[in-house]
Amino acid sequence: MKASIIQYLSRAWSTGTVLAHLFTLGFLAAWWGYSFIVPAYQLPGPGLVAARALAFLQDSDEFAQLLLSLAHVSIAIAAAFLIGCLLAALAHYVKPLRLLIDGRLTPFLNAFSAIGWLFLAMLWFGLDSFTVIFAVTLILIPFTIINVRTGLQELDADLIELGRSLSRNPIRVGARIVVPLLVPYLFAALRNSFGVSWKVVLTAELFGGSGGVGFLLNIARQQFDTETIFAIIGFILCFVAFSEIVLFRPIQRHLDRSCGRV
Repeated sequence: MKASIIQYLSRAWSTGTVLAHLFTLGFLAAWWGYSFIVPAYQLPGPGLVAARALAFLQDSDEFAQLLLSLAHVSIAIAAAFLIGCLLAALAHYVKPLRLLIDGRLTPFLNAFSAIGWLFLAMLWFGLDSFTVIFAVTLILIPFTIINVRTGLQELDADLIELGRSLSRNPIRVGARIVVPLLVPYLFAALRNSFGVSWKVVLTAELFGGSGGVGFLLNIARQQFDTETIFAIIGFILCFVAFSEIVLFRPIQRHLDRSCGRV
């Protein structure tokens, strides 16, 4: 037992971990020191930002805006994932649609500017949550199409044929063989979409939303409320990092071990 604890601590405090923690402490120290040189409205210190973040969480109205942004992100990711999977499946299994989706629609969606979708959504739907969700969804769809199309193209044809020989039910073959083989690609699509969505949602809420943390950023910018700006940025960074460490990395390690066993 004692040996296992020592091994765990030695792994936890490896050279890479120590360097990462030293970098974080050095960054905070540099931030704290530089905050004494410049005015507070340009760069508030870590203590002021932490106090503002705590007040932000204790304010029910401001906390509701944070939850609204989370809802925007979740709905946009889910809609983009479903639409992207459907388009990828149509391109793979319906040959007449392959050129349309792979050669026309996907490059168009991938190349179209995020700001362009946002401005169009503002013209069509006004300033509300649907505008934000619509713009973010269209920006995320290509990530799912490209990842899922890659997975469908790399499916083991022999394994699929074996499944068809054992069962003539295409739904059963898809559920038992195709979908499990696509899990790494589906996960990659969700992971990429999650990382991009927060960047896009903040921009969409900043210009075209009537609520959310991006909307609060716009108000804070107008009022030179730098502490609120830094607090909101800190929330997003912590949430994304927490999701990456607690959710995405363990799933990725599990998928890597599964693929290694195969």
